[in-house]
Amino acid sequence: MNSEVQKSLSQRVLSRQAVMVGGVQVGGGAPVVVQSMTNTDTANIAATANQIIELADAGSELVRITVNNDEAAAAIPYIKERLEIHNVSVPLVGDFHYNGHKLLADHPACAEMLAKYRINPGNVGRGAKKDKQFCEMVEIACKHQKPVRIGVNWGSLDQALLASLLDENAAREHPAELQTVMQQAVIRSALDSAVLAEQVGLHASQIILSCKTSKVQDLITIYRELAQLSPYALHLGLTEAGMGSKGIVASTAALSVLLQEGIGDTIRISLTPEPGGSRSTEVQVAQEILQTLGLRAFTPMVIACPGCGRTTSTYFQQLAEDIQTYLREQMPMWRERHPGVENMNVAVMGCVVNGPGESKHANIGISLPGTGERPVAPVYVDGEKNVTLKGDHIAQEFKHLVERYVEHNYPR
Repeated sequence: MNSEVQKSLSQRVLSRQAVMVGGVQVGGGAPVVVQSMTNTDTANIAATANQIIELADAGSELVRITVNNDEAAAAIPYIKERLEIHNVSVPLVGDFHYNGHKLLADHPACAEMLAKYRINPGNVGRGAKKDKQFCEMVEIACKHQKPVRIGVNWGSLDQALLASLLDENAAREHPAELQTVMQQAVIRSALDSAVLAEQVGLHASQIILSCKTSKVQDLITIYRELAQLSPYALHLGLTEAGMGSKGIVASTAALSVLLQEGIGDTIRISLTPEPGGSRSTEVQVAQEILQTLGLRAFTPMVIACPGCGRTTSTYFQQLAEDIQTYLREQMPMWRERHPGVENMNVAVMGCVVNGPGESKHANIGISLPGTGERPVAPVYVDGEKNVTLKGDHIAQEFKHLVERYVEHNYPR
């Protein structure tokens, strides 16, 4: 990336309003913030607190929770209490739809303890009630000095606004395509709502915008225009991304384009978990997108070859998986004791073709023997051959070498 492009991106990022959510800065040149959302019944205090802890341990810097009824709103203080007992201070974001104005008014403790409110302009009410109930929620945010994410989703778009734009479009001599009108409706909903929130009393530095769709190209188009039109901090996410590799690939494709252009201050990967699967997978994916793009570092990166006919043994695959799991498990402790360790690169390679070269480029790397090669595994530390491992305990010995490298190069 040339210096002029880098300068342009930096200016665009710095021009975004800085929003404080709890103790976390979003926008204003701060690193892109990773967030996630629980899928428990919020009224189930134990289950919700446990999942928040799991997400926070995985690295979620904000956690959003559903506040959909009186029981959920009443549970917020008790959830916060449980988190404090476990020394978990991650800011909580309340997700409100339909009855948020009533829940925030009837449960002042909930309104006070949440770090941010998420309001969907398409789901705050119909007709004359829409603006009134939106303003009531914003007034409560002003009273408690809470930031607000105005979160538009094209699955719940303001139908009155959409109808108005469709009528305007139909009256033109050369009407735009329906897809373009939909994109404009999403953007207008967010910007009109932000202007109204400021008129009520919310400052621009207390507003975050999001305009989510489930289609990659629509998301990119919408956010590029949104970034040009407003100074507000932006939340990125491909809504309803889907399950497994489909959801991961779609989210990565959309967000990587925008992040590379300096668009986006906080991200969430909306994956559908497998039945009984961990919600923290979406946190890991968000971190890996940011780390792969070079925007942030969260955990040491494992470089491993894909394997070929030279690597008929699965040993290197097992070792790569083992080492990657080991590094992630160590990070909660290492993060506190060894600042900077998240920038470390570890190579686990399977044969002599690229193994020694990749291992030399890593901070610490091992080149395992391929098919027909001598049964030895040289280990390279900062580009120099350090030791050659052999025998039945290579995996354990390599872990010890990694531990020694961390202790020596990332002092407490």
